[in-house]
Amino acid sequence: MQSTNSLAKMTNYRWTIVALLFVATTINYLDRQVLSLTWDEFIMPEFHWNENHYGTITSIFSIVYAISMLFAGSFVDWMGTKKGFLWAIGVWSVGACMHALCGVVTESWVGLHSAAELAQAVGDVAVLISTVSMYAFIVARIILAIGEAGNFPAAIKVTAEYFPKKDRAYATSIFNAGASVGALIAPLSIPFLAKAFGWEMSFIVIGALGFIWMGFWVFLYKKPEQNKFVNSAELNYILSDRESKDELEMQASAVQEKKVSFVECFKYKQTWAFAFGKFMTDGVWWFFLFWTPSYLNTQFGIKTSAGLGVALIFTLYALATLSIYGGKLPSIIIKKTGLNPYAARMKAMFIFAFIPLLVLFAQPLGTFSPWFPIILIGLGCAAHQSWSANIFTTVGDMFPKHAIATIIGIGGMAGGVGSMILQKSAGALFVYSAGTTTIDGKIVGMTPELLAKGAEYVRIPMTFFGFEGKPAGYFMVFCFCAVAYLIGWTVMKSLVPKYKPITDL
Repeated sequence: MQSTNSLAKMTNYRWTIVALLFVATTINYLDRQVLSLTWDEFIMPEFHWNENHYGTITSIFSIVYAISMLFAGSFVDWMGTKKGFLWAIGVWSVGACMHALCGVVTESWVGLHSAAELAQAVGDVAVLISTVSMYAFIVARIILAIGEAGNFPAAIKVTAEYFPKKDRAYATSIFNAGASVGALIAPLSIPFLAKAFGWEMSFIVIGALGFIWMGFWVFLYKKPEQNKFVNSAELNYILSDRESKDELEMQASAVQEKKVSFVECFKYKQTWAFAFGKFMTDGVWWFFLFWTPSYLNTQFGIKTSAGLGVALIFTLYALATLSIYGGKLPSIIIKKTGLNPYAARMKAMFIFAFIPLLVLFAQPLGTFSPWFPIILIGLGCAAHQSWSANIFTTVGDMFPKHAIATIIGIGGMAGGVGSMILQKSAGALFVYSAGTTTIDGKIVGMTPELLAKGAEYVRIPMTFFGFEGKPAGYFMVFCFCAVAYLIGWTVMKSLVPKYKPITDL
């Protein structure tokens, strides 16, 4: 009788699991954005930072996150889904909250007793404060990066456990939307927390959300076969397209026999094509994510805690959500032209590569209104996310299944290196573009050390196409961001001009 009732009305507990994954991904993006929305207005004056300090912190986060992605999937497989996800969000939540202790660590190290004393320091003490605080934030950022790298591998594994293959793409798109929602919620909440309760509290409150989520995960998640909230009808649906135990064992044995090494993958031009595409473009997304709040303050004097600042950042990420349509373009091209999937994706990526050229007009049009650069950057971000969705699928087009994870890991690493270089270079460029120091007629870099010591200097700001100082530096970076996708696409197309799947790996 119970079996008949179960078949008559199937439970839908799998969607509760997707809701948990959605919230976890939202928290993931909130945690990584707290620093970008607070450093320029609240943290920089206290610790005597400049863009070079911030660029160093963001570059290290980028490379550690990329390296951690190489091992995150294996860690989740080893620990199991439940424990693996708990470890991931637990580690990144600890890292997020640790940012709030950086001020205490700095005060203790330099022998001061309050944020006011830190901000009022001059000379060598100010230099020491900026250095110690930077390293304290780097430690917290490393822990955050290691934990956050586990979110997507764990979430994808959970999706495979709770959904038949035909529904997995839809379920993945739902939890992945948490990234966009997190990006939208961040400017509506973080600056106000920092302004009302101090920047430390913004890290603690947002970081604590992860611990709350862990409580729900402990009580609500079990594998579907063991979950009392999943009735037999839903379980049959979840398992509807799974192979028999014997077939699964045969597949697992085949995969074990075909372990792919990183070195072996580099023999193929397809690997280099994917890696170069990621190397050129991943850093662009991270640059806009990490630096746009500071750009608004530098260029227009708009703080993220102000109503206009919130509206601008929110608009940027709202435009970025247009990327949900980017994944459909290859299907449309295939339907209309009959091209193979790889050719259709490359054609779609070529179209997306032109949209970031709009960013070239961000600075010139910014002389009229800050809304123009934000809209253009937002469209560039939407193009990036569309490009990113398609470049990942080119791996599945060209490589056998047992090599896909390895190739994606290589590409993720290449993207992390590219991002690290761009973040660090941008920070150094913004400091340099603000001006140089002349001592005894000799031009040297206008370093924080020289300024803190009160060195006599002549300020010579950099100029670039009519812009002067830091705005000139931003214009230079925008120029790179605008053409990065066309460069990446051209090299990818040169390396793999036609669809050529790998069959001997």
